[in-house]
Amino acid sequence: MSVPDNVIVGRVGRPHGLDGSFIVEGASADERWFQVGARLLVASSEAEVIGARHGSGGRPVVLLDRPVPRGAALEVPRAALPATDPGEYYTFELVGLEVVEEQGRALGHVADVLPGVANEALELDSGLLLPLVEACIREIDLETGRIRVAVGFAEAD
Repeated sequence: MSVPDNVIVGRVGRPHGLDGSFIVEGASADERWFQVGARLLVASSEAEVIGARHGSGGRPVVLLDRPVPRGAALEVPRAALPATDPGEYYTFELVGLEVVEEQGRALGHVADVLPGVANEALELDSGLLLPLVEACIREIDLETGRIRVAVGFAEAD
């Protein structure tokens, strides 16, 4: 299973002001990526944050040292991410994993991890949504590329 070298921490959103600043859409909760002096990869080239503040709703607003196209991904090297605690995973680590029930029935592959009010949910390529809670998720094994889930969270064939 291939793991990306870079991880998206946000996207260039709509302009904010006249100086070239923009709202970061889909921003990572880790605010250090959007502080003055932070270095981001945009279209495979490094850019430095030279201005930072918060806009409406607390969303980060940044100014980079060069113009960047709207919608471009803001990335950081995967190696720059802090280590996770046991039982914690980055979204990119889960996307693409095979999901199987405890009895072995294949349910699909993780297409996305969706935020929720009470908990996040795994969205499978089969259209199935599985809550990311202990009652459902029995084991996540990154080495084998598999997530084992409890029986009863997917309709029987």
